[in-house]
Amino acid sequence: MGLRDFSLADVIARNARLFPDRAAVVIGDRRVSNAAYRDRVVRLAAGLARAGVSAGDRVAMLSHNNLEFVDVYGAMAWLGAILVPINWRLSADEIAYIVSDAAPKAVIADQAHQEALIAACSEIASIQLWIGVGGAIAPYRPIEEICGDGETVPPAVAASAPFVMFHTAAVSGQPRGALLTQSGLIASSVQMINCWSLTERDTALCVLPLFHLAGLTLLLGCQHAGGTAVILPRFDAAEAVRAVRAEKVTVLSEFAPILGSMLDATKHPGDLASLRVVTGLDTPETIARFERACPDARFWVAFGQSETSGLVTAAPFRDRPGSAGRPMFLSQVAVVDDLDRPVPAGETGEIVVRGPGVFEGYWNCPEDTKATFRNGWHHTGDNGAFDADGYLFYKGRTPAKELIKPGGENVYPAEVEAALLGHPALLEAVVFGVPDAEWGEAVKAVCALKPGASATPKEIVDFVAGRIARYKRPKHILLTESLPKTAAGAIDRTRAKETFRDG
Repeated sequence: MGLRDFSLADVIARNARLFPDRAAVVIGDRRVSNAAYRDRVVRLAAGLARAGVSAGDRVAMLSHNNLEFVDVYGAMAWLGAILVPINWRLSADEIAYIVSDAAPKAVIADQAHQEALIAACSEIASIQLWIGVGGAIAPYRPIEEICGDGETVPPAVAASAPFVMFHTAAVSGQPRGALLTQSGLIASSVQMINCWSLTERDTALCVLPLFHLAGLTLLLGCQHAGGTAVILPRFDAAEAVRAVRAEKVTVLSEFAPILGSMLDATKHPGDLASLRVVTGLDTPETIARFERACPDARFWVAFGQSETSGLVTAAPFRDRPGSAGRPMFLSQVAVVDDLDRPVPAGETGEIVVRGPGVFEGYWNCPEDTKATFRNGWHHTGDNGAFDADGYLFYKGRTPAKELIKPGGENVYPAEVEAALLGHPALLEAVVFGVPDAEWGEAVKAVCALKPGASATPKEIVDFVAGRIARYKRPKHILLTESLPKTAAGAIDRTRAKETFRDG
């Protein structure tokens, strides 16, 4: 570690020293103090090191939220290894692609996903160590067996080292691994602490999956403040309300329909009274309902992405309804034209970002990284406009990075279209997002059949079911004789959306 380094391992050690008896993690009936959490992290780091995992090695994890997931994040920070968290909603082919792309030395799976990971990844040569959580089947070794018994290993990693790889931005049909550094995530935590005045007295409810950046950043921000993270294995509205009431939760990060479901599940007016900050993506109606039920709380709107290590703009919703907030104090955010020149307030352009939270680049994709970082900015692929007071208004995606977000997940049309076009009856397909009352946005596909071929929407959905994750499957499928074309003969996506969006 360098003279000026401050890493996530230092956060863990600091909490153990300053708040040794305060709960770091609560999950179910298990309460782990900061001192005990540091010991768990160090023992797991020592065991992984003994098993051959070292700085820069990738470790893939496929698991529901559990205490061991939090331990693994800490051990990766301690060792300088890179965690590759995998969305358990993905199909076997999608999981295999991510693991093959990351080439991990070790893989970790909970009991619910061990067989799936073996089936998807047994032929990947880089894997030398299989670790099981909550039990283990061959070739997995129980994580308790890996952990060192009283062994220690000093943290010896630079804060600038890569820490986690999130596979995202499947613009061309395959996801790319975005490498986030420890220092970038620390900057993100510092912004959250500043924005929401977080202290060691705060308690965060982690209902989002820990394979998701939003789940990780809330965990790390809470840890950095010295607070407590209450973790749910999976979201359940009644259990979430119970946890808020029992643990006096103050901070929550969510995607629709989580908050609405929790409001529906409240039985007493004070069930959610301890909340003071909720952030995420939700409808104005749900936000208003929440703030009526909890008048001392505020719902914070924001803009961010995996490539920026989290949020870069934020503000209370009521400050400027419809906006995504204003730039946070470690983030430089601009809206630019096609030549990367700032545009005047009120005009739409691409949102670009500078700052310590910007990611390291895409794993093994130097040309994509170069294009994303052109002219000294990270190009988000999202359009926006600033008003005269510096509030950012989101204006959709650029044509190069069209994105659909059902329930907060990222779905890129290209990967859904590729799955659809594997169907022998389909000639063409175009995929786009449409409004959805429950999830915010839903996937719609418009498909043209080959001459003489036939297929039903259900047959098409069943076909893609084994090829892409459930949340990526089209909720709406429309069959048509042909799709509109440009003068060059390509599918005219703009006209297709205009023509078929409401059909």
